[in-house]
Amino acid sequence: MTPRLNPFAAAPKEMKAWLDYSLTVGGSLEKPLLELVKIRASQVNGCANCLHMHTLDARKNGETEERIYLLDAW
Repeated sequence: MTPRLNPFAAAPKEMKAWLDYSLTVGGSLEKPLLELVKIRASQVNGCANCLHMHTLDARKNGETEERIYLLDAW
């Protein structure tokens, strides 16, 4: 199995801009809602690693299983 690409090493300038934007937008949303948005984006992008990470974070922030499971209907 080949290792995953490290986007911060591959495109540091672009990833910094993305991270700055994400932190700005994320600061205006409630944590559980922000994680739901990230989960949905991960579903659309087909990123299993991101889905795993964001569903764990959503649960830690108090999101319900029902809302996580219903995201694919958005």
